[in-house]
Amino acid sequence: MPYLPLRPTLLSLALAAALPAFAQAQEEEKRDKNQLETVVITAERRVENIKDVPNAVSKLSGEKLDVLSAGGQDVRFLSGRVPSLNIESSFGRAFPRFYIRGYGNTDFRLNASQPVSVIYDDVIQENPILKGFPVFDQANVEVVAGPQGTLFGRNTPAGVVKFESVKPSQKQNGYASISAGSQGMVNLEGAFNLPLGGDWAARFSGQTQHRKDWVKNTLPGAVTPKTEGYTDTGLRIQALYEPHKEFSALLNVHHRDLNGSPRLFRANIIKPGTNDLVDGFDPKRVSIDGINEQQITQTGASARLKWSLPGLNIYSITGWETVEPFSRGDIDGGYGAVFAQPMGPGFIPFPVETSDGLRDHRQLSQEVRLESKDGGPLRWQGGVYLFDEQYTIESIDYNAFTHQPNTTTLTRQTNKAAALFGAVNYDLTRDLKMRAGLRYTKDEKDLSTTGPVNTSAGTSASTSDSKWSWDLSATYSLDKAVNLYTRYATGFRASSMQPASAFGPQSQAKPEDVKSIEFGVKGDFWNRKARLSASVFNYEVKNQQLTAVGGGANFNRLINAAKSTGNGFELNLDLLPHPDVLLTAGVSLNNTKFKDANLAAEACGSGCTVLDRILVPANPAAFKFAPTVDLNGNPMPQAPKWTANFTARWSIPLANGDEVYLYTDWAYRSKVNFFLYDAAEYTGKALTEGGLRVGYLWGNGQYEVAGFVRNITNQIRVTGGIDFNNLTGFVNEPRTYGLAFKAMF
Repeated sequence: MPYLPLRPTLLSLALAAALPAFAQAQEEEKRDKNQLETVVITAERRVENIKDVPNAVSKLSGEKLDVLSAGGQDVRFLSGRVPSLNIESSFGRAFPRFYIRGYGNTDFRLNASQPVSVIYDDVIQENPILKGFPVFDQANVEVVAGPQGTLFGRNTPAGVVKFESVKPSQKQNGYASISAGSQGMVNLEGAFNLPLGGDWAARFSGQTQHRKDWVKNTLPGAVTPKTEGYTDTGLRIQALYEPHKEFSALLNVHHRDLNGSPRLFRANIIKPGTNDLVDGFDPKRVSIDGINEQQITQTGASARLKWSLPGLNIYSITGWETVEPFSRGDIDGGYGAVFAQPMGPGFIPFPVETSDGLRDHRQLSQEVRLESKDGGPLRWQGGVYLFDEQYTIESIDYNAFTHQPNTTTLTRQTNKAAALFGAVNYDLTRDLKMRAGLRYTKDEKDLSTTGPVNTSAGTSASTSDSKWSWDLSATYSLDKAVNLYTRYATGFRASSMQPASAFGPQSQAKPEDVKSIEFGVKGDFWNRKARLSASVFNYEVKNQQLTAVGGGANFNRLINAAKSTGNGFELNLDLLPHPDVLLTAGVSLNNTKFKDANLAAEACGSGCTVLDRILVPANPAAFKFAPTVDLNGNPMPQAPKWTANFTARWSIPLANGDEVYLYTDWAYRSKVNFFLYDAAEYTGKALTEGGLRVGYLWGNGQYEVAGFVRNITNQIRVTGGIDFNNLTGFVNEPRTYGLAFKAMF
């Protein structure tokens, strides 16, 4: 990721999120050193000042991205760094699950559909594995909250996380960085911008993150003696063709190779009746008898074309993605079993070792969009979007003692979708501006499964859904610096299917709809030394698609909640009290609730303490190891009520033009439920993680050396669980520290 070349009195200005790094360097002399810079975003597919967009949008760029990713963490480092954003995973680096305003999906199957869309360089990444592509050489990351069913369309009822890479330019420059630290961590990153002569330019960028296996397996003779290491490499090549103002083409090829460990499950680490870790818990040790391994190979390409005609711009965005993941793990988190002594840690009812992978994955997408470019009160855009994805899921169950395959299940899924969309902006007066959008979507899926599975609900299914989505918003300017806005929007997510397994039948969830309204204020204050954005919102989901995970029946099934609601507020504040000091803060409140008197699920297969109202008691004779419980009134899973973040940067200019700086960042989330039901053991405690970076810049900002610490307080919490066997959980990353060097050229 590019680092902004900063002069002593301009250090804090770079954090407010702006244009790509090298363009920033050229413009820096023009800025008022005592003011925050203008934040430009593309949340509505146009380049606009953030305060003019009638939507809750947060943006991260520049040094902040560098600092947050310093410890080598995957895309989850963004979690909690803007209001209402939570990211978690039970697959480690492979499969991030995104939640905005508490609204997301805990499903860990490889065909899971999510209500938060991830868009990388204008191409939607639909499969959940695609969403974990490494974050490097980024111009910015935008988080757009609430339904985005008009302009982005596909699976966006909760919002959009939008990544934009630094584009090629006609200047020869670049950067290189290296960091090393605890747990054998070594990270390399760099980019090189190369003018090719004439109308062509190219940009080469890449990143390699490595960590050794730092968790020791204490089981004698274990087939996985150490785990939790990885080597994760991402590469990107871009070519820009700009022969004249009437046409441009941006071509992108990217690739990822990951070889490492899956999420490490740990048996019986939760103290019964509480959400505390057991006494003597050591994150550096585990005792498992299974094989832990994970690989991902991902390749993609895109072509973004633009024609500029009189009064009209035409855009074409063509995307191709393919990914081949394989993840195998010791799911029970221990060794042996009650019928195969010795066993441990604690009680192991039965051993489980499984793997999941994709074969023959291919995603194709095509968008053609027309946009007006004439001045005047009316502006519009519209187009067509096509999507085609297919793949085969391979699920293998292994003999936990011989580690040879017992059974193999293959599931084939295809998904085709098409949409027409349009949006209009109209300035009623100089101070009152309206926006409206409309989209029609048709979505079709086909699924079939072969293998030793429960056939009671069949082994194949098809869905076909169509829906209109729309939004309407208004912005009113109190003055040149402050805007008020309101927005009403609807969203849509097509039906989902889950294949049958050996433990349970095939299941299906109906399409879900969301209606949302928000009110907000955005403005610059104190002579542009302060920037505030705040919003209040309320949304209602009809037929929310939920995944009842695990439980006593030991299988996943899709269900619908007739009605779910969410409401709260979000606030972002940037403050420049001194040219050498920048403070940023964000906070959000999210109240979520299921409102369905008939919503129920089987819970606590691991024997945890149920806090919900029990509807049906346990029935061991029918292999129901857990009661059925009432979910009505529960919050959504992985939906913290409160999130907060804070950063502070203090620059200390030196007499020779160099500088020393201190940067600290903190993120907080309140407690969460891991599953749909409420249980003492599977309620994650509040989590606060902070970081510190101390650096020295010299050579007019071209060179930097810094020391850093992540999770500085070493707060260890259970962040997720597996509920079918024992009190198995997994934890957050421990404290890491290291040194970093970066050079601009």
